[in-house]
Amino acid sequence: MNGQLNPNEPFPSGRDTEKVITQHGFKITTRKLPILKAEPIERMTDALGIAPPEMIFGDNLASIEHQASGWNIQFNAFDALDRVDKTGSSMLQVAHSKEWQSSREKKHEGITEVVKPFDWSYSTDYKGTEQSRSTLLEPSNTPIPLELLKRPDPIIFFDEVMLYEDEMADNGITLLSCKVRVMPARLLLLCRLFMRLDGVMVRIRDTRVYIEFATGEVIREYTAREDKYESVRQKLAMKGRDVPAELREPNNLVELLPVVDQKLERVLLK
Repeated sequence: MNGQLNPNEPFPSGRDTEKVITQHGFKITTRKLPILKAEPIERMTDALGIAPPEMIFGDNLASIEHQASGWNIQFNAFDALDRVDKTGSSMLQVAHSKEWQSSREKKHEGITEVVKPFDWSYSTDYKGTEQSRSTLLEPSNTPIPLELLKRPDPIIFFDEVMLYEDEMADNGITLLSCKVRVMPARLLLLCRLFMRLDGVMVRIRDTRVYIEFATGEVIREYTAREDKYESVRQKLAMKGRDVPAELREPNNLVELLPVVDQKLERVLLK
């Protein structure tokens, strides 16, 4: 499912807003369009079974396709939201729901009327939508070779694509976005969920897709980090940081958060 805008609206077509580069048989595509309007949001709500975030970029995507094998991986808002807990029964949600509701009740009268039985933080463990005519990513112990990514190689393609964002009734922020960086010999895609629920929790879930063009090796690394909001705030204060500013910057928070889950997968494409 990918909500499509009305072709009669005065917006550019998807093709006009796509950026495409092909490198060593890998086709990399990004697409950026305005936030969805009411009608496609209604269709998405019906299909998902939950209300989507405040800002939903349902036509945006980042994709990588290996043309010879037919393998491809795509990152889009609908599939990411389809991985959100729709029952409110996840262990993490239960553990923090009372704190969350309590913190909101102080600011919003009648909070019980707006809390729905799904994860309002829109936290997703989405790792991309993978398709192939043959081989798929499989569990592995092979890490992404960080030393190769530290080389001062020229960047021949870069883009950032927003998928969704929500301010959780002014109690924090959740956003999901993708960045893709293509060098002459390799590429790296990062899909990051950043969730900060003020007074409760800070969470970052990163999916990295690394491809070495010469060998056709694809490595996917998923890392979930999180900690209590107060713990993160104290760590920042001890370092003498500007706490309110730093809490808005996931790049400055990621190393402060303990890892709670990590998965590695690999496939060799020919």
